[in-house]
Amino acid sequence: MKLGVKHMVCDRCKRVVREELEKLGLDVQQVDLGEVTVAGEPDESQLVAVRQILEANGFELLDDRRSVLVEQIKRVIINEIHHDRRDRPEHQNLSDYLAQKLGYDYSYLSHLFSSVEAMTIEKYVIAQKIEKVKEYLAYNELSLSEIAWRLGYSSSQHLSNQFRQVVGMTPGAFRKEGLPLRRSLDAVNTPK
Repeated sequence: MKLGVKHMVCDRCKRVVREELEKLGLDVQQVDLGEVTVAGEPDESQLVAVRQILEANGFELLDDRRSVLVEQIKRVIINEIHHDRRDRPEHQNLSDYLAQKLGYDYSYLSHLFSSVEAMTIEKYVIAQKIEKVKEYLAYNELSLSEIAWRLGYSSSQHLSNQFRQVVGMTPGAFRKEGLPLRRSLDAVNTPK
């Protein structure tokens, strides 16, 4: 059985979820971002225990198909931006890639995402990119032009303008200040 899990955004999250579910006696077969496959059908008491242990660790068990699909959208976007797991061909835009990867028309995915998350997919992508920019700036290893290229911006000026709109300061000011304004990936779409 597949279980949808909200707020799984990294390999550490996958490890914690696996360990906690195995402690409950579940036979965990596979753990992916946002999804866990267990052998058999957990009974109601096991599902209650799963829900409680996930919530105690900052995760959430997803019950409805719409929420699971929204988490899949987020997972694809996070993989594209943060984990350098770019399965998407360079010539393919993200909307076509999401539609192909998830098997739904993009307009449906877009409407669903907006209704569940109260923000558009495009704004979510921008928010994720800005968090990745903050990470690159904090490490101080790449120039702004290199960061812009890695994240698919048309220019460093476009990146700088978008960064200023979202963060309220230029990338240079952010780098100079060294402010701890980074957020966890699962909190990126929530207001500051």
